[in-house]
Amino acid sequence: MKSICAIIAEAGVNHNGSIELAFRLVDEAARTGADYVKFQTFRTEKLVARHAPKANYQQRTCGSSESQFDMLKRLELPESAFRDIAAYCTEQGIAFLSTPFDAESAAFLAGIGMSALKVSSGDLTDIPLLRQLGAMGLPILLSTGMGTLGEVETALETLEAAGTPLERITLLHCTTEYPAPFEEVNLRAMLTLGTAFPRVSIGYSDHTDGIEIPIAAAALGARVIEKHLTLDRAMPGPDHRASLAPLEFAQMVGAVRRVTSALGDGRKRPSASELPNRLVARKSIVASRPIAQGEPLSPENLTVRRPGSGISPARWDSVVGTLAMRAYAADEPI
Repeated sequence: MKSICAIIAEAGVNHNGSIELAFRLVDEAARTGADYVKFQTFRTEKLVARHAPKANYQQRTCGSSESQFDMLKRLELPESAFRDIAAYCTEQGIAFLSTPFDAESAAFLAGIGMSALKVSSGDLTDIPLLRQLGAMGLPILLSTGMGTLGEVETALETLEAAGTPLERITLLHCTTEYPAPFEEVNLRAMLTLGTAFPRVSIGYSDHTDGIEIPIAAAALGARVIEKHLTLDRAMPGPDHRASLAPLEFAQMVGAVRRVTSALGDGRKRPSASELPNRLVARKSIVASRPIAQGEPLSPENLTVRRPGSGISPARWDSVVGTLAMRAYAADEPI
């Protein structure tokens, strides 16, 4: 990943089956400052049985008159489209990603130069697919929505046994509902993943409304943030309502960049911008009244006041009880 917290604009199927809309999503993702724009590559016949039901959120957004199969078929793009999208991403200066839902799609995407594999939450338990993806030698982003810690462990063991070291895997905590209720995000589970599997990186794939939770995830140390991007939340399709419009996405990107730049390295020390202010804001030991030469220095004739150009009050105990080397006027630094 490129930056301390890589940001993925999840275009997904928000192109509604149109390569022209896909290009516009690439344009908008690049303008927001995202590092990656990600789509979904699948063959409907290999992904879903014809009788498979829609999820509740899909029924809410797309109605219940058509099957999940028919809905996805409308949203499917041919391989030639992904070649064109990947090339267009290069032109626009943003990295291309797409989630493969079968091994053939993964091999195709690797063949056109995709730099990492994204595994959807729905495939967390697809052991045959994980074995095939793990053998490909690419870094893997593994979403963990709907999963238990044990299922995540099994998936990691599968990928590692297939040939992908854990150091090349990023686990994305996720709540697979659209939009995800804030009270069910359980963002601390992202930290649990990092504790349980210290060799992997951690990140967060967000489906909540708004931008607050991705920003919080970045503050907690997410190395990857993924969020859906749409041209218009009112467009027809299953994911638009749980996506951000371009302006909102750009605001999220800016906030995440500021938060991650503020995290620092954890060492407690003065920053470069603070150092000039120490003279003004800190204090020195000064005379609280005129002091004669040879007079004992004590709490009765000493006090602490700005600026900090004299002896630091941190040395108070070593100064009290000594004799004045010369006379001091009131407010004069010792």
